[in-house]
Amino acid sequence: MDKILEAVVMSSYPNNVKQGLVRRVIEASKQPMDSEQCWSMLELCTKLYLVGDTKYKREIGKEVLEVYGHYHPEEFEEFFNVRFLLSLLQEGYGPLGKRSHYVLDYIQLGLQFVLESPSANSIFSLLRIEVLRKVCERPSPKQCAKISKLLMQHPQCIPTGKHQVLFCQQLIRCIGQFQCVSEGEDDIMEFLEQVNKVSGLLQRIWRTQTSAILPSLKELFTIISSTEEQEVPSNALASVVQFVPLELMDGVIRNLTNDDSITDVQMMMAIGRMIDWVSWPLGKNIDKWIIALLKGLAAVKKFSILIEVTLSKIEKVFSKLLYPIVREGALSVLQYMLLSFQHSHEAFHLLLPHIPRLVASLKKEDSNSATSSLEQLAELIHCMFFRFSGYPDLYEPVLEAIKALPIPNEDRIKHLLGQNAWTSQKNELACFYPRLASKSETGKIGLINLGNTCYMNSVIQSLFMASDFRHSVLNLTEGISQPLMTKLQWLFAFLEHSQRPAISPESFLSASWPPWFTPGAQQDCSEYLKYLLDRLHEEEKIGKRIYQKLKESSLMSQATEHHSLNKTLIEKMFGGKMMTKIRCLKCLNISSREEAFTDLSLAFPPPDRPVRRPGSTSVLPVAEISPQFIEPHKNPSQPTGSPWVRRKPPVPGDPAAQPVPVETLGFREPRESAHPLSNSAVSVDTTKDPHLAFAEQTCAPKDSRSVPDLINYFLSPERLTAENQYHCEQCASLQDAEKVAQLTEGPHYLILTLLRFSFDSHTMKRRKILDNVSIPVVLKLPILVSSEETEDVCRHGEDRADLGSTFVSAVYDLCSVVVHSGISSESGHYYCYSRECTDTVPRAPPRDGAPKPASDKQLDFEIPWYLFNDTRVSFSSFESVSNVTSFFPKDTAYVLFYRQREGRPCSPLHEAVAEASHLHSELSLNKDLMEAISKDNILYLQEQEKEARNRAAYISTLPKSPLWWRDFERDKDDDSSSGGCSPGGGGSGSGSFHGLVF
Repeated sequence: MDKILEAVVMSSYPNNVKQGLVRRVIEASKQPMDSEQCWSMLELCTKLYLVGDTKYKREIGKEVLEVYGHYHPEEFEEFFNVRFLLSLLQEGYGPLGKRSHYVLDYIQLGLQFVLESPSANSIFSLLRIEVLRKVCERPSPKQCAKISKLLMQHPQCIPTGKHQVLFCQQLIRCIGQFQCVSEGEDDIMEFLEQVNKVSGLLQRIWRTQTSAILPSLKELFTIISSTEEQEVPSNALASVVQFVPLELMDGVIRNLTNDDSITDVQMMMAIGRMIDWVSWPLGKNIDKWIIALLKGLAAVKKFSILIEVTLSKIEKVFSKLLYPIVREGALSVLQYMLLSFQHSHEAFHLLLPHIPRLVASLKKEDSNSATSSLEQLAELIHCMFFRFSGYPDLYEPVLEAIKALPIPNEDRIKHLLGQNAWTSQKNELACFYPRLASKSETGKIGLINLGNTCYMNSVIQSLFMASDFRHSVLNLTEGISQPLMTKLQWLFAFLEHSQRPAISPESFLSASWPPWFTPGAQQDCSEYLKYLLDRLHEEEKIGKRIYQKLKESSLMSQATEHHSLNKTLIEKMFGGKMMTKIRCLKCLNISSREEAFTDLSLAFPPPDRPVRRPGSTSVLPVAEISPQFIEPHKNPSQPTGSPWVRRKPPVPGDPAAQPVPVETLGFREPRESAHPLSNSAVSVDTTKDPHLAFAEQTCAPKDSRSVPDLINYFLSPERLTAENQYHCEQCASLQDAEKVAQLTEGPHYLILTLLRFSFDSHTMKRRKILDNVSIPVVLKLPILVSSEETEDVCRHGEDRADLGSTFVSAVYDLCSVVVHSGISSESGHYYCYSRECTDTVPRAPPRDGAPKPASDKQLDFEIPWYLFNDTRVSFSSFESVSNVTSFFPKDTAYVLFYRQREGRPCSPLHEAVAEASHLHSELSLNKDLMEAISKDNILYLQEQEKEARNRAAYISTLPKSPLWWRDFERDKDDDSSSGGCSPGGGGSGSGSFHGLVF
């Protein structure tokens, strides 16, 4: 009968004819027959099954074998013996020992017919040894899947005892070498199925033998932590982790992170490869294991590993959000990586260029997964904005992309940031940041944040950019009697000449620290600035007194008598004077008192006080680029008590006297216009000023405030009534009165503090006023002068049309803006915009014999703006300064620095400017300071070289993985595809699927 069957199979008859003949042979095989005939048929069927060259032949061989196993069990058991199986497994089939791909299928087929036979145990023993040997030979995924299928169906063949642990370890080794050799979707699906079968076998073994789990995981870690040059372990290993019981996680992670035999390089390699597993589809709990290991490393303060791995892998994890099948796990890992990386902005900033495109892709996808992920991503981004504020130039495109998505409240943000940080002690990470970096392209140097010290850094950078003050400090020689000024001099010198991208102000911080400040807590930068200037002022005054005593005792030579005993440097640069007058409304007696100031604290007008708009006021909120000085509309019905009405200077005894309003200027030279404080109207010829229309369009939005609004409110009369009545000495009783402040001497650098923090009686907390305040780039202030000074002004050709005026105009240029980001004075972040304003810009041609400074246009556009945010310094613009609150409502201007333009030659200001100009041209540092800077620059170069070598060694150990950006490139090419793993769809495009998994 075997001859007949062989002849039928080998014949050229049509398949339907062959099938009919085979059916007859099969039916005949069910009948009793001798042993020899059975063996012949079993040998033929075995040959057809193992080496048949067509699927049809193998199917016939399988069908006949099943018939003989069922109807001739004794003969089948005798044929299917241990020796035959051993030969198949070790030597192959046939005279040439051909290794058939179907040996394991054949054995699995035959086992079902010998399970109850006496030889079954011998066969099981043989297979327990042979399957272990097979996996040690590293079979292909297909063969491993067949072994797994065999053992899942017949668990009696699974190795036992020590061999079982070894089998699990070797099976994991096999998985680590699995690679899908095809990019076809069907092949990939088949590969995934094979991997699932193999990992499912491990799960089956671990369920019955939990003692095999830890040795298996140890082998897994050995594979992924290997630093030897070899093929990258397959991401298919992720399929193993998903079956490890979560209750073992804490113990496993604790053992790993506390194992001293594991080097940092091995740990870095392992966690890097685990993070790559986020691209493995259909894996469960993989993100939990990755996050647990990251937390474990943070617990033992392995920060260098965490930093390097995060920075090298976070973009790859982010790119996987494109794919619905792995999005949930990738988002979990991304959230932890970002929320834990709080010591620097570096990780978050790596993602900024890619966020808008990902958001657009998720919006296009229009699925529940995409919608949920968008909301979580937006929450994460707002957390990062909150933690790393001060980068408006980088954040604007991202903010635009997510503007339609929900914004979390501050409590939610603080909760997320508080529970995920690696450490609450930022100083623990100070040695890891800044990492290898180069000096900013701006040429400016940043300041390292020493733990919520941005309030100091922003103040220092603003003072440093006040170039007249900086040059004066750098040229000081009397440093012995002024220890704090000496430290400031050293700090400025390093900011000027260091090669480092950022320097530490630790020494200056310890010397200038207000004693009531809490270490590590956020402080008020205005409070710090006032304390600092006062300390520097008092220190110099003490030094001058010591100098005077030494001089009087003849202990000093006449050669050192150049020391000025008049004003201190702080007074020269920041000191102004203000006259406060109080007029009794009964007797009209006026008492006055003149006080010195270094800054003006500007309160916000009450909400019911109307905001004056262009066209009804003499003040136009300044445009972002070209602020203008515009003629007010004449309004005869305007109330006489309004502080906005232009009036002649106050006359003592006149009960209707009003303060003079503050003005903003555009590109018109102040000497060309009528005096702003006179009754003459100020006019601008719009036909000659093309910037006027732009200025009108870019004025402050409705109901917003401007800096001139706040100054006018500061200078406006205050009624002293009721419980606040004034005690008039002439009346000898409490009387209603009017108090008014007038500036009598304008400082060289005008510091304005916007009083944004007020006490809320309802909540019993300090709250922040978040109103947008437009900032003029040029400001014009009224300065009250004596009659002698007025005559001097007239002699020099200023304001001849207004001889009776006791006010002159001081023109100020904006040079620094300190911004507070946040809603509380006890929290948030400070950064500053700055530029260097000097009178050294090119001069315009003289007119009427008097040299004139360059135009406002030159001043505004030729001086670059910089954004200082701790260690980061970047180029910016006045447009960014003006728009920062519009884009980021919690980022508001807080402290402003203005520099007065060169004014009256005989004024104290002129002396300060002349002295500063002299210092600009003759800047030289003392020998000790220059040597210290030179040594530090050499040290920095050595540090750079060492860090570069260490970093190169670190990076070389990081696991290699496919280039993450290919995901985004593929997104661009696959916009029209409709696959499950394509970035924009819900199906499974083959190209993107392959890139996803591998």
